[in-house]
Amino acid sequence: MTISTQQIKDLREATGAGMLDCKKALESSDGDYEKALEFLREKGMSKAEKRSDREASNGMIDLYSHGDGRVGVMVEVNCETDFVARTEQFRVFAHEIALQVAAASPRWIQPEDVPEDLVVENRAAAAEMAAAEGKPDNIIERIVEGKLAKFYDENCLLRQEYIRDDSKTVEDLLKENIVSTGEKIVIRRFARWELGEAEE
Repeated sequence: MTISTQQIKDLREATGAGMLDCKKALESSDGDYEKALEFLREKGMSKAEKRSDREASNGMIDLYSHGDGRVGVMVEVNCETDFVARTEQFRVFAHEIALQVAAASPRWIQPEDVPEDLVVENRAAAAEMAAAEGKPDNIIERIVEGKLAKFYDENCLLRQEYIRDDSKTVEDLLKENIVSTGEKIVIRRFARWELGEAEE
């Protein structure tokens, strides 16, 4: 099947992948755009995994103030080289993370960062509620896992739906940027302040 230049261009614009990768993806999926997207996403994920053990000590800190100064956010995003840290793409990505933190109020970056006692507490509460509703023992564990997954999705930055595109998570966005820059990128830390909130 013949793949048109326009098809390749459209896929490249949507994914940021190289022209040859886009052509290969379209050829392997017989010109099916959705299958080609999935092909590139899977390839990108494996590339991102390979970069996970590299050192990321460059990067930037992005500051964002929202609602006439009612919400303030600071995020540190790291990459491997100063060259990538200075690119417009990297700066836009760091700012998008700051916007995400301002809008979605995550408490941690990933599930592994949640304190163990809080995980235990959430598990116990979910199990107690399911038991009180008369759920059979054999499905209580599934209910608990589901509630815990929802807790992570709401409170962990990488698990949250991306505010500009709810078909992907922040982790998907991160991996897309790792693939297109060719470097390891890490969201190192963030802080969010809201006017008048009580200190924990």
